[in-house]
Amino acid sequence: MWVQEQILGDVPVLEPVTLLTYAAALTSKVHLGTSVMLTVVRNPVQLAKSLATLDQLSNGRLIGGAGVGAPHIPEAVFGVSSERRGRRFVEGLQVMKSLWTQPRASMSGEFWRFADVAMEPKPAQKPHPPLWLGARDALALKRAARLGDGWMGAGSSSTADFIKQTELIRRFLDEERRDRDKFVISKRVYLGIDSDRRRAERRLRDWFGMRYKNADMASRVSIWGDRTECIDKLGELIHAGAQHLLLNPVFDEMELMEVLASDVIRKL
Repeated sequence: MWVQEQILGDVPVLEPVTLLTYAAALTSKVHLGTSVMLTVVRNPVQLAKSLATLDQLSNGRLIGGAGVGAPHIPEAVFGVSSERRGRRFVEGLQVMKSLWTQPRASMSGEFWRFADVAMEPKPAQKPHPPLWLGARDALALKRAARLGDGWMGAGSSSTADFIKQTELIRRFLDEERRDRDKFVISKRVYLGIDSDRRRAERRLRDWFGMRYKNADMASRVSIWGDRTECIDKLGELIHAGAQHLLLNPVFDEMELMEVLASDVIRKL
């Protein structure tokens, strides 16, 4: 079960850690993920505590998705600088990992400095919950290969984009001497299943216009059509290297969840 993060905006989106904690109390088996948290505008010490708590309460079912975010993210509203975003992102991950894995953590970086700091309890998962990093350009993909436990291809990228990015992430994994089998390649897919293709595309465009203020993005990045066509297009992503698909219907959600569970996923 996956949620997104959007702290600011006129579209109603609940805060992800709070929402997943609620979901954890109502479930017992499903994994709980964020796609993705913009950790550059969060305090990594407080976030480490919140995520460790969620992992404990869910008995180790958390997947932490993290990303730098797009250039339009208003860091100033959160009281942080827009400069050196990549470095701040990396240091924030280092802060969280140290607090999760060390009995007494120390950090001497550009943005955070502390020594002999304890944080208990640690996450239920060892050494820590998996961190899947969102990325699309070469620099961010290289960072994901170096620091992440997985990579999440953006829902705002097309299948052609994903294929090129997958080739890059594999190359970077090899350069970092990472084991490909221990690194997850994932892709968010905005999906519209309808026997009437034009209607499916129109409804996707309506949703993208409301959610992202960009209806044209829907036609560029989404998958839509009848079940057979959608299965074929999802199969292209799997053939390209996707080991995990985050399927995101944007209309008739409950009905399409049943279709996905009973037919589409089984055939994939």
